[in-house]
Amino acid sequence: MSEVPFQPLPPDVDGVRYAFGPESIVRDDVPHGRTIVLDGVGSSRYPATGRTVWVHVPAACTGPVSNRVMVFLDGWWYLDPSGAVRGGIVLDNLTHAGAIPPVVGVFVDPGLRTGEADPGARKNRNIEYDAFDDTYACYLAEEVMPLVADHASISDDPQRWGICGGSSGGNAAFTAAWTRPDRFRRVIAFVSSFAQMPGGNPYPDLLRTEPPKGLRVFMQAARRDLGHDRPEHNWYAENLRVAAALAEAGYDHRLVVGDGGHSANHGGVLLPDALRWLWRD
Repeated sequence: MSEVPFQPLPPDVDGVRYAFGPESIVRDDVPHGRTIVLDGVGSSRYPATGRTVWVHVPAACTGPVSNRVMVFLDGWWYLDPSGAVRGGIVLDNLTHAGAIPPVVGVFVDPGLRTGEADPGARKNRNIEYDAFDDTYACYLAEEVMPLVADHASISDDPQRWGICGGSSGGNAAFTAAWTRPDRFRRVIAFVSSFAQMPGGNPYPDLLRTEPPKGLRVFMQAARRDLGHDRPEHNWYAENLRVAAALAEAGYDHRLVVGDGGHSANHGGVLLPDALRWLWRD
């Protein structure tokens, strides 16, 4: 049994910001992994788009071993060592300490339309992330991961493939595992935007009616998320509905609720704990 130390709740939930723990900070005694940058990665599924992919290989990922792999959506936002998530630092610290097995991080930016001059019109993020189909999952599995395999030894076992994202990236991560459980079985979803999926959030009903898919899911929701006090388009409520449906369907899942808003702060702080839980076996 693990005893959780007492921590008083802040009396005012407005403006809450969570502080990083030691595993999200660079340590002098931990060797840095190597990061390979793949620029201008195209797609047959999203024509006329390009994106950057970063492959982060912790120093613990050595030799011919087929490592586990964790895909992070919104690539640089999740890799940036001074950002809100710091995925590469976390992977280096956890794998060095043996807290998780060796995991290669794949940080994939959303696509940009190469033929568009308007910066706003160039973004392909919501088309890729909010759709309820297997297009993006197939893109990752069949177009991105073969490129990754050129630079790092990765397992072909779906139990060793994970995917992480936040906001629209959170529902995209869930959708990737839901539609392609033959590839992705481990999911981290922070403040997911299930509420803005075209046609509405399909998962509360699907989780109750579809056969189990063998997924392990870590979710983080924010009490002050978008529309938290509305009867419709309520990001907070839709996350709770998905978590409840996971519980009713008997999935291996964990939900952490914080007092913040729609940001990467709490999820980024939780990333070390989420990875430990996700790869605990």
